[in-house]
Amino acid sequence: MNFQPKNLLKGMVAAAAAVVMVGAAQAADISGAGATFPYPIYAKWAEAYKAKTGVGLNYQSIGSGGGIKQIKAKTVTFGASDMPLKAEELKEAGLQQFPMIMGGVVPVVNVKGIAPGQIQLDGPTIAKIYLGQIASWDDPAIKAQNPGLNLPKTSIVPVYRSDGSGTNFLWTTYLSKEDKEFAERVGANTSVQWAAGLGAKGNEGVANMVKLTDGAIGYVEYAYAKQNTLTYTKLKNHDGKVVSPEIKAFQAAAAGADWANAPGFYLVLVDQPGADSWPITGASFILVYSQPQDGAAVAEALKFFDWAYNNGQAAAEQLDYVPMPAAVVAQVEKSWSTVKAADGKPVWSK
Repeated sequence: MNFQPKNLLKGMVAAAAAVVMVGAAQAADISGAGATFPYPIYAKWAEAYKAKTGVGLNYQSIGSGGGIKQIKAKTVTFGASDMPLKAEELKEAGLQQFPMIMGGVVPVVNVKGIAPGQIQLDGPTIAKIYLGQIASWDDPAIKAQNPGLNLPKTSIVPVYRSDGSGTNFLWTTYLSKEDKEFAERVGANTSVQWAAGLGAKGNEGVANMVKLTDGAIGYVEYAYAKQNTLTYTKLKNHDGKVVSPEIKAFQAAAAGADWANAPGFYLVLVDQPGADSWPITGASFILVYSQPQDGAAVAEALKFFDWAYNNGQAAAEQLDYVPMPAAVVAQVEKSWSTVKAADGKPVWSK
């Protein structure tokens, strides 16, 4: 990472780095790559799991697009993505996916005199910022939502993810729902052609760029905003209510998720109804092969994920992630019976 994170995140990064080094030396360790969105909690889980079992996690936080590429190239045991793959793509690639954790993507800003949670925005306004149509913080569209707030005549610098990213997918899906022109000109995907702004790699890079750039606005997973004391904004949600990014708002958005009727667990939680729902909530998914070349390695990975489901909830909530409900965990672990070794037997059993 190219910035100096604080307190808890700093400790997690150090722990994860140690896990990665161990991972190079021990064949039993688990290899994975992908989304930066869940990296803080994966690092925390990895530290605790290694202390308990001696098995480390070599996880490359390279973005969802990179995670999908690496699992398809069979260079890692599992891939991680915040953009779920549709059932037909999973079938074509011989993969299956399952949700591991849920959380929120939040807008963060660097505007002199504005404290965290002091400014509120709505989707159409943010879309117009990223289209280059709203260019200063004292624009009437922003002032109308923040009466009484002293907004400076500072130029807005939109910051976006330059890498293939599930966070990009959630952010652009939200803005495409909120603004027809954004949907037509930019669209929703892990990688898009942005109309304005500066690019940065990873949640870490966006957090750093916003922190260093006067007038910037960006978007990061909430743990990065919280641990780096970034100035987050409030948002107007699907029901027209102004909400703050916090675990109860992420939980409210996740509450209506119908995982049982989602083929391949494909579900996008953006713009969920509910007065308390955070509008940019999403799950982070794990990808493994249904018939892996190395069944023992996938078995070790599934043991880790089972442990995290059942023992990692408190750590997840401390970082403002939403753990998967017990009923969903049961569905997921039932689906693991279809992950089979060369002899046709399931690689994992409870």
